[in-house]
Amino acid sequence: MSETPALMRVRIAPSPTGPFHIGTARTALFNLLYARRHGGTYIVRVEDTDVARSTTDFERDILEGLRWLGLEADEGVRGDGGEIGAHGPYRQSARGERYREVAAELLAKDLAYPCFCTAAELDAERMAREARKLPPRYSGRCGTIAPADAATRVAAGESAALRFRIPAGAVVIDDLVRGRVEIDAEALGGDLVILRADGSPLYHFTVVVDDADMGITHVIRGEDHLSNTPKHILLFQALGVPLPRFAHLPLILNPDRTKMSKRKSQTALADYQAEGFLQEALINFLALLGWSTGSEDEILSMDELQGRFDLEHVQKAGAVFDRVRLEWINGQWIRKLPVDELLLRLRPFYDAAAADGRIARVASDAELAKLLPIIRERIQLLSAAIPLTDFLFTDRVEHDPALLVPKRWDAATTIAGLEAARPILADGIGEGEPLLLEADDPLEAKLRGVAEAAGWKAGDLFMALRVAATGRTATPPLFDSMRLLGGAALLSRIDAAIARLRTA
Repeated sequence: MSETPALMRVRIAPSPTGPFHIGTARTALFNLLYARRHGGTYIVRVEDTDVARSTTDFERDILEGLRWLGLEADEGVRGDGGEIGAHGPYRQSARGERYREVAAELLAKDLAYPCFCTAAELDAERMAREARKLPPRYSGRCGTIAPADAATRVAAGESAALRFRIPAGAVVIDDLVRGRVEIDAEALGGDLVILRADGSPLYHFTVVVDDADMGITHVIRGEDHLSNTPKHILLFQALGVPLPRFAHLPLILNPDRTKMSKRKSQTALADYQAEGFLQEALINFLALLGWSTGSEDEILSMDELQGRFDLEHVQKAGAVFDRVRLEWINGQWIRKLPVDELLLRLRPFYDAAAADGRIARVASDAELAKLLPIIRERIQLLSAAIPLTDFLFTDRVEHDPALLVPKRWDAATTIAGLEAARPILADGIGEGEPLLLEADDPLEAKLRGVAEAAGWKAGDLFMALRVAATGRTATPPLFDSMRLLGGAALLSRIDAAIARLRTA
């Protein structure tokens, strides 16, 4: 790799035509990490010239998502929608005059020309090539019109797009990930429309003008843009500006190695945020989507990533999005969070559950703080805490006899087991009991004795108690769960379970 310039400038340029998604987030992260590693500037630019599909809601979602992930711009459009920097405007919709100015320069140098072809004529050309089994390619016929004649026709009001002349020959891309890539200009589809007949600019033109004006030194983007890069190189050369270095990142793939797409896959970052994935975990996971640490390390903070990231270890092959790995990484980060911080992150999930009726009341901070020691080792997602602990935040549970009766027991045995356990629990559990966590629990020993004396498996008795107390077969540790519930509520639920079995 060649020496990195001292004044490195990289950019992420999302289009607000859909929600903030995994691919954009990964590209933004790699740009920011590369800039941080080399003391460069990370720019966020909004490509909003697709008026039909761009919306302010999508833009807000993208900018807020970047901010939440810690990928807010050093320069450009910030999370609040404001702009910062000396190379703006940073929204393409505000740069129309600049695009027309550059297009006029290319026209004056005969590097571009008016194209008067109608849609019907272009369709006829395309269909003729299809009939000969040839790829689409503009014939270039308007490029032979004398500039003076073309100018006269435009002045007379004839509708014309503006096409950039694609010169013949090979275009070489010195890619920082893929090495040397050579593409024949013959494969680029002929001369390129850069302005539509209504004067609106097209992507390939705007992106190059923006990169040139903003002094972008490195273009780090997805592999799907590799086929566009020759067009961009030719436009950079026509503008007479230095070429940026290019680095094309591997595609993000589903586990079956198909391309991850918005139609087939969960790609919206807001969905992951709503499930309870942590910002730290998503950053950690996204960094490993196509980049290797060069070590066995998997759990890395943003600071550690910034100190280690390079392009040499970005892979060429597609990067598989492994949901299981993401959840594992998220669980590791949940366990790394300080208690106060984890409580703060859990709070919105419990508030939302109270608001939509999944739990019957709002959980206090004190109650959540008591919960943390018994759930933090058991959850991979913040949202998973709700179904694990909802029994604590309701006045009563619905007992399903099919769950209450362990597999090796019948209803009568279950009633006998609950009745035998009740006085021991009444004596052993009061209100506001401290959790024992890993310590030996005297109640457990006593109940094991009850089971042994009756000839029962202790696990069956414990399962009956678990369902009686919580309504569920899977909960945090049984005895600490009963202590959190408190003696009065616990005994009331055991009585209700016994009554339910007698009437079943």
